[in-house]
Amino acid sequence: MGREIEYDVRGKGPAVLFFHAFPLGLFMWDAQAEALAPTHQVIRFDARGFGGSPPGSSLLTMERIADDGAALLDHLGVGQAVVGGCSMGGYAAFAFVRRHPDRLKGLVLQDTRAGADNEEARKSRATLAEKVRREGAVAAAEAFLPRLLGETTHKERPEVVAGIRQRILATSPQGIADALAGLAARADSLPTLREVRVPTLVVCGAEDVLTPVAESEAIHKGVAGSRLEVIPRAGHLANLENPAAYDAALLSFLGQFAPVR
Repeated sequence: MGREIEYDVRGKGPAVLFFHAFPLGLFMWDAQAEALAPTHQVIRFDARGFGGSPPGSSLLTMERIADDGAALLDHLGVGQAVVGGCSMGGYAAFAFVRRHPDRLKGLVLQDTRAGADNEEARKSRATLAEKVRREGAVAAAEAFLPRLLGETTHKERPEVVAGIRQRILATSPQGIADALAGLAARADSLPTLREVRVPTLVVCGAEDVLTPVAESEAIHKGVAGSRLEVIPRAGHLANLENPAAYDAALLSFLGQFAPVR
C-alpha cells in the first residue's frame, strides 16, 4: 500500500469497508464491528494522519483515502465490498464510486453531503488548519466537538463526549491540518449521485447540525432506488450516538447481500 496503514478486520462473510469521519479513526466503528462480525467481514482503517496511520507527505485527499481502501481490499484478497463512510468518510466513498466502481457491491452514506465546500467553508478550514498547527489538536476539538455530537448525547451521554474529545486530542496536528486541506479541495460529488448503480443506504442523525437531514434527503433523491433512514437521538456521529437504532438499519440494509459460499 506504499505506506503503513493501521487497519482492523473482523468476521467472515460479505465484506463491508468503512471510512471514518474527521477527525476520528477506525475506533468510531467499534459497535458496528461487533454487531456485523457474526455475519460479515468488517474492514476498517485509520486514514493517513489519524489513529495508528502516520501522516502522508501532503494534503489528505478524498481520492487518497478511497485508493487506500481499494489497496486494503487488494491486500486482503477481497474483490468487492459494501463501502460505508461517515462525513469525511462519505466524501471518500463518493471518490470510491468514481475511481473503483467495479469494487463496489453496495454503498452506505452517513451524515455527509454531496456538494463541495463553498468559498467561506474553504477559508474556514484554512484558518482552522493554521490554528491547529499553532495550538495543536485542542483547536480542532474546540471547533468541532460542540457540533459533532447531537443535543441528546451532550445532555445524556457525557462519557461519549469525553471519549471523543480524548481521541481528537490524541490526533496528530499534521494529520488534522492535512485532512482539512483535503476536505477544502474535495470535488463536487453531486454529479456522482447519478453514477451510483448499487444498492444504497443514506443514513443520518436527526440532530445533526453539521450536515443536517436535508443534506441526506438530497442525496437520497439523487441516488436512484436508495433508502433513507433518520436515526433519532443522534447527531453527526449517528452510529456512535445511537448504535442500537443505527445497527438495526444497517443490518436490515445488508440483509439483501447474500453471503459468499
